[in-house]
Amino acid sequence: MKSNKVLSLIIILLLLSTAFLIGCQQKSDMTKIKVMEVTHSVFYAPQYIALTEGFFKEEGLDVELIDGKGADKVMAALLSDQIEIGFMGPEASIYVYTQGKDDYAVNFAQLTQRDGSFIVARKPNSNFTFEEMRGKEILGGRKGGMPNMVLEYVLKNNGLIPGKDINVRTDIQFGVMAGAFVGGEGDYT
Repeated sequence: MKSNKVLSLIIILLLLSTAFLIGCQQKSDMTKIKVMEVTHSVFYAPQYIALTEGFFKEEGLDVELIDGKGADKVMAALLSDQIEIGFMGPEASIYVYTQGKDDYAVNFAQLTQRDGSFIVARKPNSNFTFEEMRGKEILGGRKGGMPNMVLEYVLKNNGLIPGKDINVRTDIQFGVMAGAFVGGEGDYT
């Protein structure tokens, strides 16, 4: 009977000390922010360095970075309050605004100066010309997405009319284009 009382006393002391320790936790002065980027890209290297070197934490920001895998998904996350900041091209904001939504996203910053896309061919070619793409197929990304719009602009400026001189595929999601290309889809991506 005496051992039961001692055991009960030990359990009560453990519970009280645990409650005391829980009550001693410091309150965080960090502001949590969820940031979703359209894709992981070398063009966002300064952001990755700031995260890994703790620069945001020094400013009191606890940043969670999420790969959105496309501007449409970033915008959906932003509009549904799943994130606080979304990195994407301005087209996503324009699409939402032109639908007449009361709660639309506002672009407030420019993260990059130029589009981060480049053309990849199946074989190396040190003397590339756009004329070599005539009659070929390129994976362009989502129709109406910034990478595809920039691609079509560049092609037109180099004498290739999409749909006439070159087939620009817009049926493969941006996040799986590399895999589709490696798997044999398209002549370029």
